Amino acid sequence: MTQARNVSTGKDKTMPHRSRDTLKRTCFVSFGLLLAAAAPSALAFQPLITDDTGTQGAGGNQLEFSVNRDRARSEGESVRVTSLPVVYTRGITDSIDAFVGANYTRIRSSIPELDASGGGNPSFGVKWRFYENEESKTSLGIKPEIVLPVSSGRENEGLGTGKTSYGLTLILTQETGFGAVHANLFAGRDRFRDTVGSDATITRASIAPVWDVAEGWKLALDIGIESERADGDSTRTDFAEIGAIYSPSDNLEFAFGLIRANDDAEPGTGTTSATAGVTWRFK
Repeated sequence: MTQARNVSTGKDKTMPHRSRDTLKRTCFVSFGLLLAAAAPSALAFQPLITDDTGTQGAGGNQLEFSVNRDRARSEGESVRVTSLPVVYTRGITDSIDAFVGANYTRIRSSIPELDASGGGNPSFGVKWRFYENEESKTSLGIKPEIVLPVSSGRENEGLGTGKTSYGLTLILTQETGFGAVHANLFAGRDRFRDTVGSDATITRASIAPVWDVAEGWKLALDIGIESERADGDSTRTDFAEIGAIYSPSDNLEFAFGLIRANDDAEPGTGTTSATAGVTWRFK
């Protein structure tokens, strides 16, 4: 089953320490959640956070671009994050894709000292659909990826992680009478330089039903839970997304999504995100 789908985050010492840490964390949560754990490869099945098992097929190519806008609020402060990720995917075999991604990020905060802009973490990886059953229309895939570090200066500004990080996603796709249901289990490690913070273990579970509603149109719901553990403390983030996909042809898609996320930290962070993207496939 070759499917043409996508393989698709404190400079002022006079600021209170708690506010600096809260807003820096807000930047990472906002950026990382929208791109599914801060990797541009996690464009996944645009505009969703949850990926599918589809691949490009041997010799197939795919280019994805999106514009993502986050607004996060915590403890009376706010952060706006704009990110521009680009991902190129190449079909190695009918069931294996290789991908590479890069992104540009701009952060604007209610505390001007936290404003920043620049390149985020590049990434690369593969997606392998290792099982498919034509009769039940069930398929399974796995997607390991490596996230390359940014400079210490960019890490301090909240633009990415300063050490090589990594992640692994297990993917299930079940075709249905109304469209398809996709489910993901993700585990990964965000690694920081010692001057910024402790390394964090990230786990995430999500499910996304996608409805074929009209010729060329799909509607989707994506819900999930993400957990971050660092220094013995855990933070849970619940998220939900509604999305729409329009395909004027087999090789072109336009995607739109709205995401709402809330965590259980003290103080908590609420993030509202919007994403719009284009996917182009070619030989």
